[in-house]
Amino acid sequence: MIVDKKTDDVMATENQKARKRKEVLKVISEMCLLDDNLMTLVFDRNIEATELLLNVILQRNDLKVLEVVGQREYKNPMFGGRSITIDIYAVDRDDKVYDVEVQRASEGADPHRARFHSSMIDTKMLKARQEFKEIHDSYVIFITARDVMREGLPLYHVNRIIEETGTYFGDGSHIIYVNGSYKDDDDPVGRLMHDFRCLSPVDMFYPILAKQVKYFKETEGGQEVMGQLFDDFVVKWGTIKAKEMAEEMAEEMAKEKAEEMAKEKAEEMAKEKAEEMAKEKAEEMVKEKAEEMALEERRASARRMIARGKLTLEEIAEDSDLPIEAVRDLAGLQLA
Repeated sequence: MIVDKKTDDVMATENQKARKRKEVLKVISEMCLLDDNLMTLVFDRNIEATELLLNVILQRNDLKVLEVVGQREYKNPMFGGRSITIDIYAVDRDDKVYDVEVQRASEGADPHRARFHSSMIDTKMLKARQEFKEIHDSYVIFITARDVMREGLPLYHVNRIIEETGTYFGDGSHIIYVNGSYKDDDDPVGRLMHDFRCLSPVDMFYPILAKQVKYFKETEGGQEVMGQLFDDFVVKWGTIKAKEMAEEMAEEMAKEKAEEMAKEKAEEMAKEKAEEMAKEKAEEMVKEKAEEMALEERRASARRMIARGKLTLEEIAEDSDLPIEAVRDLAGLQLA
């Protein structure tokens, strides 16, 4: 009996591992460079790939990167202030600093967020007694899945100007939005965004990117690395999928409701009512899903900070916006 129980436990464990691996592989197969987890792994400490990315976006061919780091954290010096984690942080040979972010959801590329990222980067630029004019140029680059500016252009450059003269202010702060939905295989930006949307490295234009994507998506070593981040993948992927499902369900409900009401009322009234109900339902579902996924994301963030062991549980609770009891429970689970 004891032997049989041990055998059953071993089989159950192996089956659980097999199921989890299958889930991991499914999530990995549906990811592209517009997902920040994969994008960070591909570009982290990869100078060649980062030089390609920046040269294409900045429309240059001579930019040389000296340092590139994925998921670099910028702590807010103000107690209780909001900190940020940069997807890709890079520095070139002229000491210019680059913050590259990918955003599937348009709200993640809000102009105020770009402003905040730019200001946080500036706080690390100067040491005590340095002159303000010594501050280096900075570039905050948002690569968005959709055309958030809705003008059909590949790139949108945001720089301060003097309104009365229309001349460039020259403070060295730059914000660039890259349209991830832009399609033009004859344009380097179009080819780059094509590669960012690709699920398979076979279909990619740039060999540098294809090689890295192939490693993380198709080799055992790369899949193992991505599997170690599985919990984060599930949380972020779930948030994305929840929003997509809410939009699809809202459209379906609008269609069904319109057909039902069309039998009783005029076509115009049915259409107006269906659109109103669909909008309310969509907003309700998106809000519920967003709150649920946001909580899970805060928990995942707390687990990572607990694992790093650099902060007290009280500090982690404050940074992750979780009750201290919840952080203690998470800490207990990770130590068990």
